[in-house]
Amino acid sequence: MTSRRRDGLARRSILALGSGLRGGVLAIGDAAGTRVLGRAAEPATLSAEITVRDQRAWGMTALGGGNGLGEAYMRGYWDTPDLTAVLRLLARNLGQINRLTAPLGAIRRTGGRLRLRRPSGRSDRRNIHAHYDLGNSFFELFLDPTMAYSCAIFEPGDDLEAASLRKFDRICDRLQLTAGDHLLEIGTGWGGFAIHAARRHGCRVTTTTISHEQYEHARERVRAAGLADRITVLDQHYRDLRGTFSKLVSVEMIEAVDWRHYDEFFRCSERLLAPDGLAVMQAIVIADQAWSAARWQQDFIRRYIFPGGCLPSVTSLLESTTRATDLALVQLEDIGVHYPTTLRHWREALDAAHDRALALGFDERFLRMWRFYFAYCEAGFLERHISDVHLTFAGRAWRPTAAAALL
Repeated sequence: MTSRRRDGLARRSILALGSGLRGGVLAIGDAAGTRVLGRAAEPATLSAEITVRDQRAWGMTALGGGNGLGEAYMRGYWDTPDLTAVLRLLARNLGQINRLTAPLGAIRRTGGRLRLRRPSGRSDRRNIHAHYDLGNSFFELFLDPTMAYSCAIFEPGDDLEAASLRKFDRICDRLQLTAGDHLLEIGTGWGGFAIHAARRHGCRVTTTTISHEQYEHARERVRAAGLADRITVLDQHYRDLRGTFSKLVSVEMIEAVDWRHYDEFFRCSERLLAPDGLAVMQAIVIADQAWSAARWQQDFIRRYIFPGGCLPSVTSLLESTTRATDLALVQLEDIGVHYPTTLRHWREALDAAHDRALALGFDERFLRMWRFYFAYCEAGFLERHISDVHLTFAGRAWRPTAAAALL
């Protein structure tokens, strides 16, 4: 079969599939005309449009599913004025799409199981390097001055920096930080939280990362802030850490831990945490009902953005802590409603920095990949396929106080 014939067949199949689209309308235009799919009269209707610029987009999407759709977008084979709306509409119809593409989906899942070997410490470093060592100058294009690369917490009138600082304060309050604490942070990022915690509360902080770029950047920021006597930045895997800390935090780091290592992660955390200590984890989570299958799938983010990444579910995390430790969950807060706004800030900032990104050596395909990534995540949060939570755990000797109940 020629590629042109294959793409034509894929076009007919996709348009036929789209005739049952629910939750909105999608206008798809190409050289042959425009088709409008879906039902505008339904409640909570979305309206989206796609312009197919290269017929190869049809075949890539039919054969590759979501990854094929993303790859075609990266290559400029299709475009849209509202990428998030397109992806939200597809997310609303994911069940129907999966049922109708079940044979190919089964093949992709089997391939995913074969590819996803149990990771090692060496592969962890390689995976972190692939994302976070793109260069600090790249991340500075879209992050706020705190360099927080995680969900912020917004109130009316906030810019991204104010919302990031509010999130830092929320975590500090959950940890009940005092000047007498020694806080361990697993996953330094670029040092923003460690600096904020030490500056606001006067505590000591030990923070660790396995990203070389983040390690060097965080050390420099700590020196510039005059906090080198309070903050120690390490280049170590969490498995290799030693000592006892009164408080522990990890902010959107667990997503880089393979689900087969959750027990080990929590055992390490309990070993490092004082028996009367508190630990706060901020985690992007997938719905419990979807986790079992999703952990084997190589979706767009796992293939192109975070190799080795894995979203936990709340249940998978709690089952692991119950199985492997004596840690007790004492508080859970869902902050996922704030992530779409966070992601829009990042996407709009990166779009505005387009020319600077090109000057740094990143090409159009790379920038379209990141635009798709941000919109893909935004759609997932808006449609509640994923969320973001603060989980507060307590050591076996911790006891609540009246003040703690107010947090």
